[in-house]
Amino acid sequence: MHAEWLPTILRGSFSEIYVLNCDTLRFEYVNPTATNNLQYSNDELTELLPTVISQNVTGEAYLQCFAELRDGKEPSAAINTVHTRKDGTTYPIELQFFYLESDTGPVIIAIGNDVSSRDKSDKALRASESRLNAMVSNTPGLVYQCLLREDGQFSFPYLSDGCEALLGVTAEALRDDPAMFVELILQEDRQSYRDAMLTSIERMSNWNWEGRIWIKKWKDVKWINLRATPRTVEEQAVQWEGIMTNITASKHEQEEIVRSRAQLAELSAHINTVKEKERTHIAREIHDDLGGNLTAIKMALAMLTRRMPSDNPELIVKADYVESLVDRTIETVHRIAGNLRPGILDFGLVAAIDWQTKEFEKQVGIPCVFSSSHTEFDLGLDQATALFRIFQEALTNIAKHAKASIVDVHLLQTRQYVRLEVIDNGLGIKIADRTKSKSFGIRGMVERSIAMGGSLSVTTAPKGGTIVAVNVPLPDIQK
Repeated sequence: MHAEWLPTILRGSFSEIYVLNCDTLRFEYVNPTATNNLQYSNDELTELLPTVISQNVTGEAYLQCFAELRDGKEPSAAINTVHTRKDGTTYPIELQFFYLESDTGPVIIAIGNDVSSRDKSDKALRASESRLNAMVSNTPGLVYQCLLREDGQFSFPYLSDGCEALLGVTAEALRDDPAMFVELILQEDRQSYRDAMLTSIERMSNWNWEGRIWIKKWKDVKWINLRATPRTVEEQAVQWEGIMTNITASKHEQEEIVRSRAQLAELSAHINTVKEKERTHIAREIHDDLGGNLTAIKMALAMLTRRMPSDNPELIVKADYVESLVDRTIETVHRIAGNLRPGILDFGLVAAIDWQTKEFEKQVGIPCVFSSSHTEFDLGLDQATALFRIFQEALTNIAKHAKASIVDVHLLQTRQYVRLEVIDNGLGIKIADRTKSKSFGIRGMVERSIAMGGSLSVTTAPKGGTIVAVNVPLPDIQK
């Protein structure tokens, strides 16, 4: 390097550069960066010792450091100190010392850099790490990073302290052997784990997976939920940051809810079956016993009426009144027995629905049009009865709430199920009405359909009104 370059280098350097006499510790040269930072002139600095601007380093410490450099024990020495400006303010600085023999005597060259920004960044980083560690330590579950390289190598760059509590293995052991994690997953759940990972890679979307792991340490199966966000790093590698949590308790609760619902559905189906049997029994008792007795009374009364003397008109009027009363009672018995279980059901579902539509039109005054794709349907007696009861409830709701002017009823059969549709052109039904607490009619229809292994939907018709649709699987499909 040419000597004429040196002044320009010294003046243009962003580092503070000092030349100190080894024996007197006086400044022999200070570059402009140093004078600007310290707010002293060159003349002022030549009258000062380094201990004035570096008050936390003693003169003895400087002399010992310089002596070691002069003896050649170390090629250089470094210290971190604080410089004090002329106005009393301070800033942290990192100094590097070098020993140099010169024509005027041995000197120490000190090169310093203001590390305020670095210290501030370090402080902010430590504060950020402290906050992160606090959040991670209070987060239930395992906070982690996992990395999948292009060659298929899988690793865990970061695992929080919750690793052992969740997985039964230490974070160190899992980092050393990342394949251990897949081995923890039950065999039947591993494919869904891999599929979820591949989907996350292909779409760069969140990785969300639930599955079971075997905890060898406790000899127990645990449900975990894995949620992570992917990002591309190192060209083709993908890294996820996320959290794993223990969802065993919630899974058991869900399973218990499913079991409870299944038991309730079975109980509801049993109650409906018992109810229908009891209705049939009562209807038969009323029809056969009470109806038979009333018929016998009517026949006996007719015989007595014929034998009455014709010269007693008042008695004949009384007899006629009793006979008409018996006739009305017989009609009432037939109506009650029919309501309990319409005898028309014995002739099949199509005949029963056709009869009910005509009864509805006659009683309510709303035209009711029925069409069927088959004359007979492959349903058992219990299924046909339940479907008929759903149909009756649908007509009752129309009569009470719909204000419709026409009702269309369609009954059809596919290869999988029998479908009943009841369509009206009335006011329709609001979502809030379907879920209100006292909506027992719709709830009863839904329970009946579920008990048959089917489904029921209540939707709004395209031109207004309501569509009640029931799908009942055929017996072969249910098996």
